[in-house]
Amino acid sequence: MNPDMTVKLAGLTLRNPVMTASGTFGYGQEFAEYVDLEKIGAFVTKGLSLRPRSGNPTPRVVETAGGMLNAIGLQNVGIEAFIAGKVPFLRTVKTPAIVNFFGSTVDEYAELAGRLNDIPEVAGLEINISCPNVKQGGIVFGTDPKCAAEVVSACREATSKPLIAKLSPNVTDVVVMAKACADAGADALSLINTLTGLAIDLQRRKPVLANITGGLSGPAIKPIALRMVWQVARAVKLPIIGIGGIMNATDALEFILAGASAVQVGTASFINPSAAQEIAAGMELWLRENNVSSVASLIGELEA
Repeated sequence: MNPDMTVKLAGLTLRNPVMTASGTFGYGQEFAEYVDLEKIGAFVTKGLSLRPRSGNPTPRVVETAGGMLNAIGLQNVGIEAFIAGKVPFLRTVKTPAIVNFFGSTVDEYAELAGRLNDIPEVAGLEINISCPNVKQGGIVFGTDPKCAAEVVSACREATSKPLIAKLSPNVTDVVVMAKACADAGADALSLINTLTGLAIDLQRRKPVLANITGGLSGPAIKPIALRMVWQVARAVKLPIIGIGGIMNATDALEFILAGASAVQVGTASFINPSAAQEIAAGMELWLRENNVSSVASLIGELEA
């Protein structure tokens, strides 16, 4: 028996539930020689802004127990260079390309959503709301439900493409944020983004990262991510993409049981560039060995 690996997600049909996480897979082309993009469900590009960004000063990555901290600073080529230099590659790939994007004001988010809406090669949009709103005194969009709803609503008006809101875990109640994004018009939710962390160089008595703090990812955050996916899945009637410490097929299937319709592989790709493809194959093998006819039948089937 060959199990059915397809899943439905915000109007898209994915060949399997495995996606790559923004910021860990470049714009897709960088990994093309290591991963058969036709073997994964979708890939998510590096976060995109209206203008190019050089990111934070180095050092900006440090390995930690069970993961890594990064303070890249959302370095990217900007929308113009993306259209000119990255979109041509997307035309050569049959796998859906989701573009992660961000801004520092609501208007910037909406302008980007509108411009990306006009690019046929872009299958969907993922809003990174873990960014400060410069017009609101630096409050992070993703930590205030009103700010989150405002930016999602503005993007919803600007695009007809599938709209995914990526939730920050650095909040008091992730369910409140999820409901705000759902009510504002998001088609799906991806969670979690990185947790804010700090690494210290004892001998220098200074932070390791030039930015002082960074985003923690990797296996260390998996239990937190699973808990948040489970909570949100029970509270919001939107498809969920689970993210956080997925290193193998078992990890991915646990997120599916917790309520995710799909998963994103991030830090694992730094260790093994073929991780996403191998995880997809491993999931299919598990279903076959356990006589499960479809991966979709496992979504939200955690017995708790």
